[in-house]
Amino acid sequence: MATEAPALTAWLDDFFAAYYRQRPVNATFIGVHDHDQRLPDYSEHGLGDLRAATETLLARLEALPPEPLSETEALDRRLAEGFLRIQRWEVDSAHFRHGNPSLYVSEAVFGVLSLFLRPFAPLAQRVESAVARLAAIPALLAQGREQLRAAPAAWTERALDECVGALAFLRQGIDLLLAEEGIADARLRRAADEAAAAVEAFQHHLRTEPRLQQPDGFAAGAAALDLLLTQGHVLEHDATAIEAYAVEQLAKSEATLREGAAALGARDWHAALAQLEDSHPSAAEYLPRFAEIWQAARTHALRHELVSWPDYPLRYVPRPVWTRAAAPHLYFLFYRAPAPFDRIPLVDYLVAPLDGLNPAQQEQLLRVTNDGVITLNHVIHHGGLGHHVQNWFAYNRAESRIGRVAAVDCAARIAMFCGGTPAEGWACYATELMAETGFLTPLQRLSVEHGRARMAARAIVDVRLHTGRLTLEDAARFYQERAGMSQGAAQAEAVKNSLFPGAALMYLLGTDQIWSLRRELERRAGFSLRAFHDRFLSYGSVPVALIAQSMRAGAAAQ
Repeated sequence: MATEAPALTAWLDDFFAAYYRQRPVNATFIGVHDHDQRLPDYSEHGLGDLRAATETLLARLEALPPEPLSETEALDRRLAEGFLRIQRWEVDSAHFRHGNPSLYVSEAVFGVLSLFLRPFAPLAQRVESAVARLAAIPALLAQGREQLRAAPAAWTERALDECVGALAFLRQGIDLLLAEEGIADARLRRAADEAAAAVEAFQHHLRTEPRLQQPDGFAAGAAALDLLLTQGHVLEHDATAIEAYAVEQLAKSEATLREGAAALGARDWHAALAQLEDSHPSAAEYLPRFAEIWQAARTHALRHELVSWPDYPLRYVPRPVWTRAAAPHLYFLFYRAPAPFDRIPLVDYLVAPLDGLNPAQQEQLLRVTNDGVITLNHVIHHGGLGHHVQNWFAYNRAESRIGRVAAVDCAARIAMFCGGTPAEGWACYATELMAETGFLTPLQRLSVEHGRARMAARAIVDVRLHTGRLTLEDAARFYQERAGMSQGAAQAEAVKNSLFPGAALMYLLGTDQIWSLRRELERRAGFSLRAFHDRFLSYGSVPVALIAQSMRAGAAAQ
């Protein structure tokens, strides 16, 4: 594409080259395969290089000559600078290399998993990369033992569970993969054995090192949270205003839940939502039900002209056998954003399998994966109008280079923090949109309102936890009491929130920013809902605040 800003274009080329070099596992998930044989370097030398590269890029950006920038170029410049400023904080933050044991385990195991979850290259080529990455795991985990200065006990417990998943993959999963793919390369098995020994050594270190059993240390601090809000999400409101808004929204959702439960004749909303488990497919109907609901949701969206639904095939398939023992212990997603640069024609959505379960276990899974969960989570939010349609637009319509890649799912989080509000905001908005247009049952609509309550609760916890006003136990209790989460789910959510400051609030803020923009623009003559959604999605995964700013300006100019 022609540009009048060659200096910025060259700088962005170097920015992305550094990004992929420093984050080789992210690069694999994004579809950039120059670094498939490497894992990140978290040694002191590697961190020094990262610091130096960050400062060099920021200094070069500031020194760029004046150039006429297109709107997209100005957007990428702003987001890249924000990314680097956040990276500067992360390098020495206790939330990442110096205090998060999960970082090392997740990069190690997903460095290998990422090579086999999609057939992006000939199998032999991916095996070569896997052998190299397996061989690099001992060094990476040794860097973890060296770099981890202190960690809250809850973070260490999470990492220990991930070690269980890593060992399940390295011991049993690799053999199943070899058999399934017909791989006759003994190097892979030998490298996996050496990697497993390194995971066991890291596991022992996590269990026995007192510095990794701290009672607190969860709060990122007000300054870090402000950095993430302004440079990542590009929000004008500060944390105090966001918390107040979330408190208001939680109260509204609780009132709506009470009214909805009463209208359904239930004693309370907890009892009403429990009825969702009674409506589920049989074992024979289980896998076909996903595709049936997906097709019905697509037909509804087209009939109501909600979006220009792309030709982007997706199929629901059982999770691969070689991943099944490991998956429950890892950040193993049902739907992982397809790599924007791999262009694989058919996307697999990995469903929890029924086979191998006894009748009682099957019944439990069917009740948990009921029609409501399939509809709201697996179809609308992830596999259909939400993330899947959104990803197609990001990969095929976005002009922003950052917008194409920011929301790709990587080893433990999305590729760039700035992709959060558009990714989760759109997917949650899409679910509410399908409720608005009559696709859902009354109970499912009540579940959507429960989702809003959970989003508001997440935003409250995010702010209070990282400004030091909630302990981890307080946060889990808040989720149980106000969001209706089970004890286990509440604890897991609180730990995740503590690890990734500023991430939990993106659901509520992103969703409601889209609603606000739509309500403003639909008052204008000639408004089309499909055109609005198509235009919004065409920006890709850039902060909703910046999309709204651009769309408002465009509407005003018409």
